[in-house]
Amino acid sequence: MTNKEWIWGAEERGILIVLSGPSGVGKGTVCSALRAMSKDLVYSVSATTRLPRDGEVDGVNYFFKTREQFQTMIKQDELLEWAEYVGNYYGTPKDFVERTLNEGKDIILEIEVQGALKVKEKFPEGIFIFLLPPSLDELQNRIVTRGTESEETIRQRMSAAIDEISLSEHYDYIIVNDRVESACHRIQSIIVAEHCKQQRFLPKIKKRIEEVL
Repeated sequence: MTNKEWIWGAEERGILIVLSGPSGVGKGTVCSALRAMSKDLVYSVSATTRLPRDGEVDGVNYFFKTREQFQTMIKQDELLEWAEYVGNYYGTPKDFVERTLNEGKDIILEIEVQGALKVKEKFPEGIFIFLLPPSLDELQNRIVTRGTESEETIRQRMSAAIDEISLSEHYDYIIVNDRVESACHRIQSIIVAEHCKQQRFLPKIKKRIEEVL
């Protein structure tokens, strides 16, 4: 062996974390709390054609687009994924995601289930986490409490939620959002465990062994 310093070094590429679940489950709340706890975790802002809710800021919560603007993004292949959900478009601008991962930073996508499954086709190595409500009754209560949805929209969202929950089998992890803090701690534990996976270290181990032999 030589005297070369034995350093594993940082991972060359960050980890993509995809958090999704039915509307009203608290994805945004959990994601915001998680980012406050994990300062190095980068948030990917999605684009949408739905109207902003009270307190939401363009470029922070979402990139709010008209249908015409969004359709132009689709045609120009500027989205990692996109989907139409309850009459509105949602999508992930791909340039920011790729750039962040290549810088070795972890990035979290908070997106709808349709979009998450599309991302999985392109990034099967990502971490896919499904956020589940404590119960369907609690989910409906959360949607109603918003006070921003009509009766018909609530009915549509609950019907869509049942369909989406049935797709949770395609995810790596399922977390019940009973308490935001507890949900965040579980997600943090998952991320730490994923960073310690053998397949993430094995290429570096082999490379360093070859260097010192």
